[in-house]
Amino acid sequence: MADPAETVPSAAGGPRLGGPVAAAMLPRGGVRLRALVLIRWAAVAGQFFTAAVVHWGLGFKLPLLAVGGAIALSALLNLTVSLGRPASARIDDREATIFLAFDILQLAVLLYLTGGLVNPFALLLLAPVAIGATILSLTSNIVLSMLTMASISLLGLFHQPLPWHGPPPELPDIYRAGVWAGLTLTTLLVTLYGWRLAEEARQMADALAAAQASLAQEQRMSALGALAAAAAHELGSPLSTIAVVAKEMLREVEPDDPLREDVELLSAESERCRTILARLSVDPAGDVSDAYTLVPLPALIEAAAQPCRREGIAISFRAGPVGDGVPATAPIQVRSPELMQGVGNIVQNAFSFARREVVISTRWTASWSEVEVTDDGPGFSEALLDELGTPFISTRQGEGGHMGLGVFIAKTLLERTGATVTFGNRRESGGGALVSVRWPNPVFKAT
Repeated sequence: MADPAETVPSAAGGPRLGGPVAAAMLPRGGVRLRALVLIRWAAVAGQFFTAAVVHWGLGFKLPLLAVGGAIALSALLNLTVSLGRPASARIDDREATIFLAFDILQLAVLLYLTGGLVNPFALLLLAPVAIGATILSLTSNIVLSMLTMASISLLGLFHQPLPWHGPPPELPDIYRAGVWAGLTLTTLLVTLYGWRLAEEARQMADALAAAQASLAQEQRMSALGALAAAAAHELGSPLSTIAVVAKEMLREVEPDDPLREDVELLSAESERCRTILARLSVDPAGDVSDAYTLVPLPALIEAAAQPCRREGIAISFRAGPVGDGVPATAPIQVRSPELMQGVGNIVQNAFSFARREVVISTRWTASWSEVEVTDDGPGFSEALLDELGTPFISTRQGEGGHMGLGVFIAKTLLERTGATVTFGNRRESGGGALVSVRWPNPVFKAT
């Protein structure tokens, strides 16, 4: 199992990040420049096409020089940006905000020249806001929203007449106010909803990356254990030969010979090496070689919980069948990195909040096997109980490196093994947290 210092869960499962998990949580990069450049080229083409259709197709007179200049300025800026930096470059949050702010101002100028909010294309002011909501930080989105709403308000008061045959139509003031209110409220809603949904998607992506990093760490530890088992097997024969030769030398060397002490040391050290290799070969908790791919579930749970022990907190293991006609022998389970890391995170979380004892019960029937981890701590908060298992949920988020990912990682990894994970609180006196992990269709050795 990974070093607990790298994945120490918080109250609702926030690991103290370190090692590969911290690497997965590095700050996200910005949006690619190519994406924003292509969006602006599409906008420039659309603006040019619309102006041409309105002026030459419909016969409405536009201030062509001013409108063409605003469109040309946007195209010129796009060319400058494209030539100055590679299209695959990523721009940070500040640069993307400036990029989109220019688009808002350019659209506001075009609308000022063509009727203000009465122009049907006033809705296009919402496009930069919608794009920013998906890629920018909350602060940058607030800036863009304020700029958009300020532009809408100014356009409602100051604008050139709407291009028209003869005098433009005079709309009632209440209708103009309604257009202003609708665009302003839509700007706020697009920003809030768009940013919130995009932020949740980014958080889930970060949490899944952290889970993958945690699993990769456990897989590396498993590979190290397999390497140790292979080394024990390969070194057994030459070490046996060394031990035999050392014993032969010990019999032939006289007690008063100066080499006697060195030979005795050689014999003792070779015996010590044989003991170490034997322990590596027969301990299924520390060896993940093929001989121990399938392990009785209680032994597997004990192995996963072993690195989580904490001084001053007792741990009890209970195991047994439930009901009649159930095999007394425990079901076997694949010793997978997902199971070891997932159960380890849950047990570590229990140790973090237990006062005196953590109890791990393993039960099974003919149709399911279950591991239940309980502690005598304060238990899960009722306000967070329904949210457990989602990323970045923790009562200690931000304290001591806790990020609210421990329970999410454990739940994600255990569900990959086919388990169902449920969270609750003990009903007995004293209370405490209760986490249940249940697998359907247990496999018994006899089958």
